[in-house]
Amino acid sequence: MKTLPVGDFKTHFSEVIDDVRAGEEIIITYGKKKENVAVIIPYREYKKRNSIKLGLLRDKTFKVKSDFEMTEEELLNL
Repeated sequence: MKTLPVGDFKTHFSEVIDDVRAGEEIIITYGKKKENVAVIIPYREYKKRNSIKLGLLRDKTFKVKSDFEMTEEELLNL
């Protein structure tokens, strides 16, 4: 995994995109402390990470309605 400061990322944007398209993951750092602020990954990896499999529910689909509410007590079965 390659690490680039934001300035180098801006300067070499096209090259970075080519690297990501080739499957490389890249960490972007910022500031004097070179704090990690972002990771650029290939889209196909992003799609894999967004599909969570939940044990017995792995083959089922479900939607949580926007008005769903649950208290902490209900969640913890208290």
